[in-house]
Amino acid sequence: MFDITTFSASPFLASTVAVAIAEVGDKTQLLSLLLVARFRNKWAIIGGILVATLLNHGLSSWGGIWIGENMESWLSGRVVDYVLAGSFALMALWVLIPDKEDDDDDNFAKYGAFIATTLLFFIAEVGDKTQIATVILAAEFQSFFWVTAGTTLGMLIANAPVVIWGQWLMDRLPLDLARRLTAVVFLGLAAYTLLSS
Repeated sequence: MFDITTFSASPFLASTVAVAIAEVGDKTQLLSLLLVARFRNKWAIIGGILVATLLNHGLSSWGGIWIGENMESWLSGRVVDYVLAGSFALMALWVLIPDKEDDDDDNFAKYGAFIATTLLFFIAEVGDKTQIATVILAAEFQSFFWVTAGTTLGMLIANAPVVIWGQWLMDRLPLDLARRLTAVVFLGLAAYTLLSS
């Protein structure tokens, strides 16, 4: 039986679910489609997504842990919990806004599927919703490994099927529903943050 406290208390599970759902319809899925159209080597694209996400979300987790550890010296008592809960609530609102497609991939095609994907995904994730979510999740859970592993798995869950099945899958994904579900996940994390402290 599903227990919400297990979901909320597990940095790996919370990170995986939050990012996997948040990625549906994200610009990186559109980037995945563009890369599949340009390169034939799907495994190189998936490998590039893996490496870029590990690097980007690893740095984000490290930053989130640092913020979480030091926030208490900047703010006192329950204020930290309110800041984290507010951050999750803001993420819930932000994920309801659809992403716009960027066309920066032409300059990277000459490097091949793996390097182009690694560079483009790393750049696409800078300042993206899932990168900010990774920082917030790491600040809350104080777990570099499990948050990075969870957000990376979430990225792969959302993007690998797009690489493999491409446009057929994108035409059938209910993007509005995915955005609403993601908002619910982040609101749940906000509530957990307030109730668990």
